[in-house]
Parts: sequence; C-alpha cells; structure tokens
Amino acid sequence: MTQTQNKPSNGVGALLQARALSRVFNVGASLFRKGKALKAVADVDLDVRRGECLGIAGESGSGKTTLSRLLLGLEKPTHGSIAIEGRDILTIDRRELARKIQPIFQDPYSSLNPRKTIGQIIRMPLDAHEIGTDAQRRQDIEKMMWQVGLSPRLLHAYPNQLSGGQRQRVAIARALIIQPEIVVCDEPTSALDVSVQAQILNLLQDLRTSLKLTYVFITHDLGVLDYMADRVAIMYMGRIVELGPQDNILKSPRHPYTQALISSILTPDPRLGLPKLDLAQGFPDPLNPPSGCAFHPRCAQAREICKRVSPTTRGGTGHRTDCHLYPLMEGA
Repeated sequence: MTQTQNKPSNGVGALLQARALSRVFNVGASLFRKGKALKAVADVDLDVRRGECLGIAGESGSGKTTLSRLLLGLEKPTHGSIAIEGRDILTIDRRELARKIQPIFQDPYSSLNPRKTIGQIIRMPLDAHEIGTDAQRRQDIEKMMWQVGLSPRLLHAYPNQLSGGQRQRVAIARALIIQPEIVVCDEPTSALDVSVQAQILNLLQDLRTSLKLTYVFITHDLGVLDYMADRVAIMYMGRIVELGPQDNILKSPRHPYTQALISSILTPDPRLGLPKLDLAQGFPDPLNPPSGCAFHPRCAQAREICKRVSPTTRGGTGHRTDCHLYPLMEGA
C-alpha cells in the first residue's frame, strides 16, 4: 500500500488507560458440570495517547476483539480497570461514555439496520442523545455525509442500495456524528475489496486530522498498521507480548511471535513464493494453555525456562517485550 500523506502527529498525554485488565469466560458450564476458565484477555496494561493511532494486531483468537469490547464498555472486566481521562469507565454514565468513545465495526453489511434509511441510521445517535433541533440534526447529518464522502442525495437510500465501501462510510458517519474523542476501529476494512480498503484508510487518516480523533485500530493486517499506526501492540492468547513505536515493531521486532507475523506477510512478487513460517505447531487450546510462556510450544528459539516460567516485561516504556530471550537479543 502506498502512503499518500504524513501521519498526524501524536498528542500529549494518555487519554485511555487499561491496568491489569482481564476478561475470563466460563466455558462449557451446565447444571451438572463446572465450566473451564478461558482467559480471553489477561493482565493487559495499555495507554492510548491523545491524538495517536494505537494499532493492535494478532491472530484470530488472540483476544483483540474482546479487548475492544472491554474498551468500549460492552464487556465488564473480570479484573483490572479502564479509565478515560482518569475516570473509571464503570463509573461513567452510559450516555456520557458513548459521547467519548464510539466503535466502527468490521462488517458494514451486518452493522447497519436494513430497514432504516441512511439518514435515519446516521441520525439515531443524535436522537438518542437529544442533540440539536430537527433542522440542526439534518444540517449535521448532511455535513457529516460530505465529510465521509457520501452525497446527501443518499439520505433516503437503504443499505442494500449501497456498495460495501459506501456502507462503511455510513458506519463511520454514524460513529462520528456525536463527536467522540476516541474511535475503536475493529477490522474496519477486512470485509472490503482491496481498492476500497485504501480509500477507507485514507478517509480515516483525513478524519483523524480534521476532527482531532484518537484511534484504537484492531487488525490482523500488519500492512494496514504500517500505514495507520503510531504505535503497535501485538497480542497472543490474551496478552500483549510486544508494544512499541510502529517502526520498531515492524522493522526490528523482538518477540519471536512478532517476527513470525511479519515474516508471514505475502509479497506482491510471485517469484518469491509463499513465506516460510518458523512455527512449530498450530494455535494452542486456550482452555488448556501451556505452562510458562504461552508461545513456547510454537517457538523455535524456546529455552527450558520458557517452558516453566511466564516471562515478565523487558524493556522500557518505549518498546517493551514479554520474552525471556529479550536480554539475550540485547546482548545482556
């Protein structure tokens, strides 16, 4: 993907914070059987700085979507806390929280009500929050439609009359109409054609600048994060195993899992063939996680300590890694 503009500069200060955040689900429980604990998110510490785009990447099942639902307040944490501007989100009224943080979901086909017109869909948050008069709402809707690249002539159209890219623009307009500070983008382009993906990513970058937005951008596509993100967090089995500036993570990854993800990126040159992954086996059973480092059964560099002891965070606040190998890689 060709980058067409410079990324907006980071703001100052943490707007969104998670501390020791965990979400455990009880799977397979019944009247006669005790269920098993599934740690979808485990002990996550995260700061999202005002004005930045924090990218979160990992395989399917790594906990990305559960983390996004926790940040949005759609799931309650089993342990830990989430704060916006220092306020625990569990103490913030639901309507006030919605004014601060909004989602853009993966599938524009299922996230829009097929029985509502485009104008009604975008207007719903304004009605729910009782913002403005009818005339002001109509004016705000038309302005937002122009901002996301939709003609107001589509006000009375229905979602099934629009293309996939247009539907995602409607979803973006609906999320931004009440002027949130934070937008959680959960795979917002994965259901779209490649050419349309680039258009939506450019739109999100432009809106981030013009509306002074803060993004949490969740994806499995590291190429997208290369274009969108200022910092990147890599998740594996519910944990953040590496976090740092985008250039550091994508060009000088420290964790073997991050290295494997980057080596798995397909090249446009067909002569190079498929990338070779240095992974020992498939994704482990999250109901029976491995001892020690959860990644050690798949890691070609695993040592004996990796099988017994869960790693602690190495590195400073700029680039941190949960890996026993990190001191060896740094020559320590």
